[in-house]
Parts: sequence; C-alpha cells; structure tokens
Amino acid sequence: MSLTRTLIDVRPLRTSPVFRRLLIGRTVSVLGSFMTMVTVMYQVWDMTHSTVWTGAVGLAQALPMVVFGLFAGSWADRGDRRRIYLYATVGQAAVSLLLAVQGFTGHVPVAGVLALVAAQSCCSAVGAPAAGVFVPRLLPKEQVAAGLALQQISGQAMMLAGPALGGILLGWTGIGTCYLIDALSFGLSFYGAFGLPALPPEGEPSRAGLHGVLDGLRFLAGHRAVRGALITDLAATVLSMPTSLFPLVNAERFGGSPRTLGLFLSVLAVGGIAASALSGTITRLGRPGPVMLCGAGLWGAALAAFGLVRDPWAGLALLVLAGAADAVSVISRSTIVQTHTPDALLGRVTAAETIVGQAGPNLGNLRGGVVAGWTSGATALVSGGLLCLFAVLWVGAKTPELRGGSVPEPGADSTPLLKPADVSVPDGS
Repeated sequence: MSLTRTLIDVRPLRTSPVFRRLLIGRTVSVLGSFMTMVTVMYQVWDMTHSTVWTGAVGLAQALPMVVFGLFAGSWADRGDRRRIYLYATVGQAAVSLLLAVQGFTGHVPVAGVLALVAAQSCCSAVGAPAAGVFVPRLLPKEQVAAGLALQQISGQAMMLAGPALGGILLGWTGIGTCYLIDALSFGLSFYGAFGLPALPPEGEPSRAGLHGVLDGLRFLAGHRAVRGALITDLAATVLSMPTSLFPLVNAERFGGSPRTLGLFLSVLAVGGIAASALSGTITRLGRPGPVMLCGAGLWGAALAAFGLVRDPWAGLALLVLAGAADAVSVISRSTIVQTHTPDALLGRVTAAETIVGQAGPNLGNLRGGVVAGWTSGATALVSGGLLCLFAVLWVGAKTPELRGGSVPEPGADSTPLLKPADVSVPDGS
C-alpha cells in the first residue's frame, strides 16, 4: 500500500473550496475555545481557590448542552441550517466579548462568569446540530469519512495548542485579552459558513417542540447501526474514561511527579493526532462499523493494560495507543451517524451524538473516581477497560449491521447529496 493512501485523505480540501473554508474557520474557533477553557478555569480558581467552583465550570458547560441539545436539533431540522449556525456563531462571539469586558474590568462575581459560560454553551448547543449536516451535504459520500478525519486531526491539534497558547497569553496579557482573541476567532468561523447556500432539511421537516424531539429519539431507537454507534461511544466513555484517575495512578505507580502527570494528559491527544494523520487507509476502506468496534475495543484493552504496568514509558506507550484507537473510533462513529441518518433527521441525531460526547466523559470520570475511592486507581482502570471491551463485543455481537458496516451508496436512502459543484463560493465582497 502506498504512503499516499496511508496518510490522511485530503481530497475534501482539494474538491470543495467551501469545506476548506469551513475547516479553517472551525480550526481557529476551536483554538480560541480551548484558550477560553483554560482562561475560565484560571479565573474561577483565582477568584475562589475552590475546587467546587472549578468543578462547576464543567457543569455550566455540559448542562445547557444536555438540556437544550435535542430541542436545538429539532429546530435545526425545521429551518435553514446555515442561518441557524450563523446566528449561533454570532451569539458565541457576543458572549466571548462580554467575557472579555468582565475580564478587563474584573467586577463580575464568579456566578456571573459561570452564567456567561452557560450562555455560550447554549449557543453551542444550537450551532452544533446545524453544523452536523455540513460535511454530508458538502461532500460526496465516499469523502465524508475523510472530511470527518480532517476535522478530527484539526480538533486534536488545537486541543494540544490551545491550552498551551492560552497559558502563555494569560501570563503575558491577562484574561481579558484571551477572551477577546476567542471572540475574534468566531469571525473566521462565521466567514467560513457565510458562503454556503441555504441548507433546509431534505425531506419532511421536523415537527415543532417535543413531538420533533420524540421523532428523533424513535429513529435512534429503531436504527440499529446508529444506535449501536452511540452505545459504543457510551461504553468507551462511561465505562473507561481515565482522566480523573491519572493523578491517583500517577501517585500510586509513578512517584507522583507533575511532569509524568502532564505527559499522561497530553499523550492521548498525541496518539489521536498520529492516528488521524495516518487515517487514509481506514477512511478509504468504506467499512466504518468494524473499524469503530475494533477502535473502541482497543481503547478499553489499552487502558486496562495501562492499569497493570509499572514502567512509565510502557504506560505512556499504552496511552498513545489508546488515544489513537479512540480517534479511529470517533471518526468511524461519526461516519456511521452522518451517512446512515436521513438529512431531515440529522440535526436531532447530531444533537444526541453531541450530548453523548458531553455527558459520557463526565459520567465516566465520576465512575472512575467512585470505583477508585472504593478500591484503587489501578483497579478502576483495569475494571473499566475490561467492561468497555466486553460492552463493545456485546454491541458487535448484537448488531450485524456494524460488523458488516459499509458506507451506504449514494441513492441507497432517501437523502440526496449536495455535490461540491452545487455550492457557491463567496467572492469575498
């Protein structure tokens, strides 16, 4: 196999100028968001010196997504997704500007900072389901997985660069400037989506309110491949999320060095970037179901093995492997969701996928902490990894659609494609 086919598939960047513009805007915006995440945590800690308040930051981010996500998805399946995304982007930029103002003035109480964080999360809950239709509508089906892989590698890279850059700027310029840079980053995100045509749902629009939400949930319950993909993601996160266990395992096994702990937190992203960079083979394979199951199973197995080793270099290698397996699983899961879901339901299904992605890791970290409190960090890691592996095997055994899971051919469902040639590119005026 040639090296070209092994490296990440960049055909979407060549064939779709609008996708290229969207990806650039999304990458810059994600960088700003990770900078803001670090800045908020720093500011809240500086104001309170309380782990309860810093823990509340995560709650302020996750709760609006869980509460409003499905209703936002129903709204996205009734209207023009492009317009909804642009509104949400403007809302996020406005909240970042308010964060910048309070950062420069320093007169807002901590509850006010958390309220702004929650407001920005509400805007994100609206924009995410609308953005979920962009890749399958802009790219032909054989390039959807490649487009998702490009998004994955850009997100992983920003997850490494954003906190580091945010920390540097915090020391040089203060919190207000970091928030202001985040606000400006949404300008590129807005520009990237501005050149899209109107993107109303193709098919019967969603019913309003709770009825539309229930229609989406019925689809999730009845579509075996999509349901299995989301259950697999829950198994990987709820049963084996390791982040909350790293400090304890570092103290139990590796001497408690902060340098080792920092490496534990970063090598997962390194593995994800490496796997995404070498994802050409799996995205061209056209069988996301088996790839997802293997990736999720390998994630659990690697974390279980990490709980058993005592050599720090072996532990780091296993975490790199786990991060790579997770990236492969995420790319494949998103491919399954976006190629098997009719366009008229894609906003609601993307919202459900986003909720799973938000709630799963938080619940997984809670599970790990509780089990470790009863036993030890190593026991929590090993038991969680094995439970994840068994759950993935169960999903594979019960879902033959995933074991054979090829990407549906164009025309196999009722959702027509919007080809790249059908998309107008803005002239910059």
